[in-house]
Amino acid sequence: MFNMKMNKTIKCKDGFTMSVQAGETQYCHPRVTGAERYTEVEIGFPNQKEDLILEYAENSDTPTETVYAYVPAPLVTLVIAKHGGMIEGELPAGIPCLRADR
Repeated sequence: MFNMKMNKTIKCKDGFTMSVQAGETQYCHPRVTGAERYTEVEIGFPNQKEDLILEYAENSDTPTETVYAYVPAPLVTLVIAKHGGMIEGELPAGIPCLRADR
């Protein structure tokens, strides 16, 4: 039985949203639940196509209806910065939280 916490969906200042998860059932590194730091994470179901992560898509033909496997943590930070910073949500351990200016 898995004991996992799901992070709340990331919402950025410009309205971009995505799920960012890491744990023993996700495409991440390390692939364990509760790691002190993740170097790669799983992104899921962004609300719009994001070219920065497209190469990691499980199905690039439907970029808003798929998961993105083993996305490097620094790239997650870059996506958040591109969209103006976070206004809500949670990130796995080891990914800097870039909050939007309000």
